[in-house]
Amino acid sequence: MKIFSAAQVHAWDAFTIENEPIASTELMNRAARVFTEWFTGLYQDVSKPVVIFAGTGNNGGDGLAIARYLHQLFYEAKVLVCAFDDKRSADFETQLEQLPAHQGVSVQWLSDPDGFPDIPPRAIVIDALFGSGLNRPLSGKLAALVDLLNALPNEVVSVDIPSGMFADQSSAAYPVVQAERTFSFEAPKRAFFYPENAHRVGEWNFGSIGLHPDYYSEQPTCYQYLTHEEAKKLWKPRQKFGHKGTYGHALLIGGSYGKMGAAVLSAKSCLRAGAGLLSVCIPGVGYDIMQTSVPEAMAICDAHEKKWTQTPDIQPYNAIGIGPGLGTASETASALQQLIHNATVPLVLDADALNLLARHPEWWPAIPPNSILTPHPGEFQRLFGSSTNDFEKNDQQMEWARKHQVFIVLKGAHTAIATPDGQCWFNSSGNPGMATGGSGDVLTGILTGLLAQGYSPLNTCLLGVYLHGLAGDMAASELGQEALIASDLIEHLPVAWKRLQ
Repeated sequence: MKIFSAAQVHAWDAFTIENEPIASTELMNRAARVFTEWFTGLYQDVSKPVVIFAGTGNNGGDGLAIARYLHQLFYEAKVLVCAFDDKRSADFETQLEQLPAHQGVSVQWLSDPDGFPDIPPRAIVIDALFGSGLNRPLSGKLAALVDLLNALPNEVVSVDIPSGMFADQSSAAYPVVQAERTFSFEAPKRAFFYPENAHRVGEWNFGSIGLHPDYYSEQPTCYQYLTHEEAKKLWKPRQKFGHKGTYGHALLIGGSYGKMGAAVLSAKSCLRAGAGLLSVCIPGVGYDIMQTSVPEAMAICDAHEKKWTQTPDIQPYNAIGIGPGLGTASETASALQQLIHNATVPLVLDADALNLLARHPEWWPAIPPNSILTPHPGEFQRLFGSSTNDFEKNDQQMEWARKHQVFIVLKGAHTAIATPDGQCWFNSSGNPGMATGGSGDVLTGILTGLLAQGYSPLNTCLLGVYLHGLAGDMAASELGQEALIASDLIEHLPVAWKRLQ
């Protein structure tokens, strides 16, 4: 799913109005009906009052239309129009005219935050002050109003985007409404995918308001949202006469004294991802552990008992993953440098492989094109330096992916996949229960297994990240988030595969 900028969404509205064609106020009504349907599905108690804070622009017009539709469904809807200047959009005026007093919708005008009214403690507050077209931070009376809204004990629901938030740049330092829920029109905003906005957007959802499909298909964008339907299309059914050689030979390199569990997790998930054959290169101390824990894997033991120090012959392998539990010893660094320089297939680099790369940036030019790097936020900072906000971090990620022609998978609540051609995909699966040691090792195994089977590096990243999150969602549904451990992800990979198929 494409993620458009605020300017593109505005142009999409205009394109729809011109080419459907449809009047702008009727498009606003359509959006209000979609919001109202979502809202009433969640808040079914019509005895609870609803207080709508409306600005005097088009987002405020949405709020007025929502009030009208809620009233028609027997909700007690009250509108507080926050008119701190004389500017009013034409569509706002039209929607205001459609709210005559005899319809029973109370409209109160607020010209100063000092006149902020008492809000019933049971009321649901709807924030319809400003939309995604905001082009400067809120200040003065508007900032004071946002502070008053954020101090309320009431549940706040934002229309399209929390007021004060920018869709396409950081607003972390500015006053923004802190919503418990946000409903976005047509598609989510880029701002929703970043940790800095989590406490402001809250739980978000979106729904189509029927904007013209021609604009969507023809308009380019750098940003995409990876949905279940898109992930399903990536799956390749198995061949009737396929055999273990058909589905690739993967090599995983990892483990060290005290950290063999990471290599075991990666090995198990690589096999569950569908690799036909798996070899694991491990220190001597890991031989019994690996042969007992993952009997399907073939073990290649390093000459050193406690750490990896020698690169094996890599010619037989279709994909190589390295890093989980690896350690950062100097001998390990030398072996990794040799592997990077000798590799002829894309690598999957994770964990200590990334930490060693951060210490040796001179290795970057030798990394094979289309390799996959999977840092968590701490590893990302060690690799690429600090950033002032999450938008800047995402820009860094995309810049390095283009510069070095690699895929950078920044793990998080909406894992971001930056591609060599300048695209960025945000994942839709996964949950906070996956924030546990070993989850990243499982992802490394999945990616290596998919790459070995012949999935392209892009499709490996997309399918692997989504499958990893989907297994986490299914595990959390059964076990709860708090009890979730990395092994549960592997155990739920089979049912996650079935869900995709």
